[in-house]
Amino acid sequence: MPPTVLTCGPLIPIIPFGSLYSGEEYTGPTEVTPHVSVYYHPTRPRYRIEQVQPTFLFPLLPFFLSLSLSPTKEDREMPPSPSPSSGEDSGEASDDSASSIGAPINNLPPDALHNILLRLPLRDAVSCRAVSRPLRDSLNSPTFLSLLPTLRLLLLRHPRPTPNTSSPPSLHAFDPSTRRWLLLPLQFLPSQVTSFSPVSSSPSLLYLWLDPNPPSTKSLAVCNPLSHSYRLLPPLGSAWSRHGTVLAGPRGTLLVISELAVMCFSPLQNESQWMKHALSLPTKPRSPVLIKETLFTLCDVGSAWRSQWKLFSCPLAGLGLGFGPRQGGWAPVERHMWGDVFEILKRPRLLPGSGGRRLLMIGGLRSSFAMDAPCSTVLILRLDLERMDWDEAGRMPPEMYRCFTGIGEVRDPSAGAGAVTVGNNKVKVFGGEGRVWFSGKRVRGKIAMWEESEDGGTGGEWSWVEGVPGYNEGVYRGIVFDAGFTAMP
Repeated sequence: MPPTVLTCGPLIPIIPFGSLYSGEEYTGPTEVTPHVSVYYHPTRPRYRIEQVQPTFLFPLLPFFLSLSLSPTKEDREMPPSPSPSSGEDSGEASDDSASSIGAPINNLPPDALHNILLRLPLRDAVSCRAVSRPLRDSLNSPTFLSLLPTLRLLLLRHPRPTPNTSSPPSLHAFDPSTRRWLLLPLQFLPSQVTSFSPVSSSPSLLYLWLDPNPPSTKSLAVCNPLSHSYRLLPPLGSAWSRHGTVLAGPRGTLLVISELAVMCFSPLQNESQWMKHALSLPTKPRSPVLIKETLFTLCDVGSAWRSQWKLFSCPLAGLGLGFGPRQGGWAPVERHMWGDVFEILKRPRLLPGSGGRRLLMIGGLRSSFAMDAPCSTVLILRLDLERMDWDEAGRMPPEMYRCFTGIGEVRDPSAGAGAVTVGNNKVKVFGGEGRVWFSGKRVRGKIAMWEESEDGGTGGEWSWVEGVPGYNEGVYRGIVFDAGFTAMP
């Protein structure tokens, strides 16, 4: 009789430690499934775990996967054991723990075991906590966890988050590497929090606006969802949560940028209060982004009848945040050879490019230079910050663009930050680091995704991400989050 699949994936909490075996009569699944599969043989009360799809080569990997949890010859010749009664559970677990002590994996030196685990993706490595006590102990060490690679996710947020008391707090996340939707639990947040909204991230850290109960001033919190830890930041007025853009910088720096000022929080300077800096820009900043230690933003310096966009930059050192001597400030970024690059896009938006070396600008491609010219598609331009030249990174395919468009092309002055006006519909643009996502009211249950070419060439890859969970209406927004254990609040 074939074994029964108990569960697949990273969450396998039902397996008792020390009850893990693999028999020679078992065969693995024929389909390609990622991560870890758990099997239970009905005629022999034994479990087996195996890595179904190893993605790397390492001399000790076959030893780890096929031999480390194998029973001895005497154990394989044992007759099937009867199902234990509830009163015998503790004794059975003790026997299984004793039998796992001699497993070959327990004889591996710690450095060899760590070398194996560090070659696994984050989800697979964390899954191994349920395999045996030695693995659990290794994967509970903060020092070792900080060495694991991060997992890049897209976290969705709704423009009008509403409290939901029927289910524990969580966020919907999309894993581009496996094209799967995940649920990121946040039940460790304070119980008085009624709703929350993710607004920014840095490696392993997620920043949230929290709505307390009873209603009062919103709070900013930083958390690590994988370690279930969080910390509240110094109080900041609610007006900043409605009109400010939150950007996470290096070494715990956090910026909240509004129309007139920048609020800065830096543990290097002061852990108990925010610092306020005047924003010396000609107009309201649009879609500010932080790339390495430099801020970039767009400003509309045109008239009430016609927009004229300009790019500005400012080093963090210019804000006095401890990133070297205070020097520099906001200055326009322009080159004569760029020509009319800012004139061809309607309502452009900035996003960080891949590798911290590129800046993306996304907007509707005008069909002509007329003031009310309609857009023909969505265009992605890319600025190389080393060579300081623009090139076309990609443009949305016509059949995909038609899913977002309405009838005619009208100007929508109420379109908020991150919105590209397309017909009578708003398209939200979010992402960064080599991937850009698009959502709109006319496209429900799915979002469009653009992935940059590995060689940095023109075009990229466009695709639909189906099965978007959560709200059935409204425009999705999202942020990129590198989940991991490399930093704690």
